[in-house]
Amino acid sequence: MNDEPRKMPTKRVTRPRILLSRTMAGLARFATAQEIAGILREQGTGIGTATVYRNLQLMASAGELDTLHLHGETLYRECSDHSHHHHIVCRECGLTIEIEIPGLEQWVKQTAQKVHFTEISHDLEIFGLCEHCAKTHSHGNDLSD
Repeated sequence: MNDEPRKMPTKRVTRPRILLSRTMAGLARFATAQEIAGILREQGTGIGTATVYRNLQLMASAGELDTLHLHGETLYRECSDHSHHHHIVCRECGLTIEIEIPGLEQWVKQTAQKVHFTEISHDLEIFGLCEHCAKTHSHGNDLSD
């Protein structure tokens, strides 16, 4: 048996990873791996869908991307805030804004302690319509015609 310490694999900076990082930086919303692969395909990068999936998962595991699980699918987004935070997401266009909810983290911690839970984690995503989509919806639902 080898007693040498195991070396952690180094994160290789590959062309697909660089192109994927640039694409993610340009998105203001969460997107599925399929959507991201489509964007890269339209750019003529030649990066395959399997490579996109693999790299997105690696980037999310490394904390480089946030994930959101919606309707059985994983969506990805690069966030400017790498600490724990929350989002408000437009359910029409996907526009995503990072938000801070004062007092929430303390409330979660206190509530968990009251019921004797430890090692707490949570995710909170708020869904609604952004200003633009709300205006579009209100025009489409006008019954005065």
